[in-house]
Amino acid sequence: MTRIAVLGAGSWGTTLADLLCAKGEEVVLWAHEQEVADEINRRHRNDLFLPDSPLQPSLAATTDCFAAVGGAEVVISAAPSHAVRPVMSAASAGISARALVVSASKGLEPGTHLRMSEVLAQVLAPGTAIAALSGPTFAREVYERQPTAAVIASAGEATARSAQAALGVPYFRLYTNDDVTGVELAGALKNVVAIAAGILDGLGMGHNARAALITRGLAEITRLGVAMGARPATFAGLAGMGDLLLTATGPLSRNRSLGFEVGRGRTLDDVVGRRLSVAEGVGTARAAVELAEQIGVELPIAREVGCVLFEGKPVRQAIGELMERSLKSETWS
Repeated sequence: MTRIAVLGAGSWGTTLADLLCAKGEEVVLWAHEQEVADEINRRHRNDLFLPDSPLQPSLAATTDCFAAVGGAEVVISAAPSHAVRPVMSAASAGISARALVVSASKGLEPGTHLRMSEVLAQVLAPGTAIAALSGPTFAREVYERQPTAAVIASAGEATARSAQAALGVPYFRLYTNDDVTGVELAGALKNVVAIAAGILDGLGMGHNARAALITRGLAEITRLGVAMGARPATFAGLAGMGDLLLTATGPLSRNRSLGFEVGRGRTLDDVVGRRLSVAEGVGTARAAVELAEQIGVELPIAREVGCVLFEGKPVRQAIGELMERSLKSETWS
């Protein structure tokens, strides 16, 4: 039995904690909300973030993140991207120097534009083994034990294999990858494209438009990733195309559903104000464009999504300006 701490009791963190309990591990789940921790401990449920989903009776929850990580051999960081630094900073002194830390959050940190593993490297003790979990993983389907494949990325092969063994089960198949930059950027930026896909659906546009958006969205994600040292092949894999297809088309996608509401005419503040869960693509849209400008890479789709969300640009105007950009080649540089 391995002692595992999961920090973040949203739908994804709760699902991972339940999965690992079912695997036979000793799991403690940290929740920000006292009522969530109480419900998990008393009723073995988290109806706020994972409704109608009985949890393993052995799963324990706490609101003390320092206590949660005490003695943990594996620590999973599953807080929203904007909260990873404060949560993991508070927990860091309690994390063993020998522990394996797995980032399960997808996004870029606001302001710094850092990937989640880079944030962890700053707040954890030097030399801590860090891996990143990403790929096409709707929490609800993983909870239901539906076949799922994902990626564990780390610069060290031993770390990646340790995380693969610790988190994997027959219905949750994990592949290792050493391209941490590519895996994390793909996981973050696909949420922005998913918002754009939802906007198209909200406008009632057809399959041609969606296919073009997803394809060109993948092209700009790859362009940014390669400029930052990632391998092109990563973006054709589970963390790239796989996750993008799921999030841009799947009905369980928070980012796509947010875009759908915006496409129907609602404002960002109105949509966000009615939600408990975080659509990571909102913050990533701004961070990605700022990052791309710093390194001289063009992200036209992300830029227009940002203009719609934060500047009130009419969605049809944004689509028109994307379609009317100067003509380019798909293959020639």
